[in-house]
Amino acid sequence: MARATHPKKEVEEALRHAEGNGWHVKVGGSHAWGKIYCPYNDDECRCGEFCISSVWSTPKNPGNHARQLKRVVDNCTKHQKHQADSAEAAKD
Repeated sequence: MARATHPKKEVEEALRHAEGNGWHVKVGGSHAWGKIYCPYNDDECRCGEFCISSVWSTPKNPGNHARQLKRVVDNCTKHQKHQADSAEAAKD
């Protein structure tokens, strides 16, 4: 079953970016529209602090919130290491 789409198009694009990088989107929660979960989620990844991020349903500035979500995904230390290892393997 497909997940519900976010009402703000900028945030929806950020969620698709997260899903494209292996993150899991779960809709629902008390105050948040949903949450995104890192696919690696281990203690070495900045102590797990950034492995879960809330997605707000009505952010004050949707563009800023979307950039924040993309930044969380792109700055995942485990994902960066995995991409570097894959690039190194492709060279060999």
